[in-house]
Amino acid sequence: MKIAIIGGSGFVGTKLIDTLSVSPETSVINIDKQPSQTHASISVIGNVLDPDSLSHALIGVNTVVLLAAEHRDDVSPTSLYYDVNVQGMQNTLEAMEKQGVKQIVFTSSVAIYGLDKDNPDESFPADPFNHYGKSKWEAELVLQKWAQNHPDWSIGIVRPTVIFGEGNRGNVFNLLNQIASGKFMLIGKGNNEKSMSYIGNIVAFLAFLINTMSPGVRVYNYVDKPDFSTKDLVHHTSTILGKSIPTLRIPYWLGMLGGYGFDVLAFITRKKLPISSVRVKKFCAITKYDSSKAMESGFQPPYTMQEGLRRTLASEFGK
Repeated sequence: MKIAIIGGSGFVGTKLIDTLSVSPETSVINIDKQPSQTHASISVIGNVLDPDSLSHALIGVNTVVLLAAEHRDDVSPTSLYYDVNVQGMQNTLEAMEKQGVKQIVFTSSVAIYGLDKDNPDESFPADPFNHYGKSKWEAELVLQKWAQNHPDWSIGIVRPTVIFGEGNRGNVFNLLNQIASGKFMLIGKGNNEKSMSYIGNIVAFLAFLINTMSPGVRVYNYVDKPDFSTKDLVHHTSTILGKSIPTLRIPYWLGMLGGYGFDVLAFITRKKLPISSVRVKKFCAITKYDSSKAMESGFQPPYTMQEGLRRTLASEFGK
């Protein structure tokens, strides 16, 4: 089997290539607009916005994993979300059809459900609150429409929650770094539960889907359980690091006021700042999702949440 990872130079793609390359029966190529620092020998430059280069790169491929996306909170102009995430999906499907590739795994996002929802499963209606979530949902609709006219295609859609792990520099790392440094500021009461996915488990699930694909469309949330509240994360991090971590608490309204202040500052300076009203809102929101379908599919996560957190802290903070 020859697998093409589109957008594989980033954190998830690099770990997925590591996982897939273990099998001697599998060959992997990485198609990305950015060179891979880890897998340069199997990488080619390609872009979902360039159908010709994409089609050429897919010659001889059996399965595509589409990871490429605009996902930051502060992408500008916002049209880039739709250019890359939606039109990029259409371009990928057309390139696949041109080369006779009929299997695709697409990483969407739980962002399609919106914030503060009641533990949504895959049947829950989409209600995205930002351009990232909206564009991911529109990309899913493109894929679902395509499937109606291509019943012999095998299509997997995975909606991961926030992903953390060794080497990641995303929101969870920033949170753990603040907690570990003792400079953590808790906004609100900290009882909001936040579903998370450990990198070792999400790439194992993607590999599981690739190896069990069949015609039709399968949609899965991916979440590692149990869900930790913000206070839980502080407690577990404190225990694993073996240190008492002081926590400054401020009211939610004050945190949002500060976020709006940073929005204004970012607008004036034209700089991307680490704090914004959107990030404060997401930090304080309940982001809890149901992953029963994935866990009943026959997949067994190789790591528990506690193990994932321990491995991440050991890698980043030497504990």
